[in-house]
Amino acid sequence: QVQLVESGGGLVQAGGSLRLSCAASGRTFSNYAMGWFRQAPGKEREFVAAISARGGNTDYEDSVKGRFTISRDNAKNTVYLQMNSLKPEDTAVYYCASRASVSYFDTYTTSYDYAYWGQGTQVTVSS
Repeated sequence: QVQLVESGGGLVQAGGSLRLSCAASGRTFSNYAMGWFRQAPGKEREFVAAISARGGNTDYEDSVKGRFTISRDNAKNTVYLQMNSLKPEDTAVYYCASRASVSYFDTYTTSYDYAYWGQGTQVTVSS
């Protein structure tokens, strides 16, 4: 019904950049808040960034503020995560997620706030 497909992960040296993309299908994309989460080896899944349905509001985990930027292009049904100044501790599988309920201005920061998830894309940052 709702499909989310991430792309753009890979291997990068510390200090480098990557842009992740998440393509959505199956419903009216512009009505739903979106988020990015990550899970590193041996650790729990954690919040990274969130964006409201129309893109007017964003939220970030403290460790990525100033380095990562979340954005969306509702005409293309796609949400992005631009990652700059990458650090080895950013190494993780990155997942995009969508809310199940319509809202226009709010952002959401826990995994329990989201109902639909992509398959994940691996980001590896070497020293």
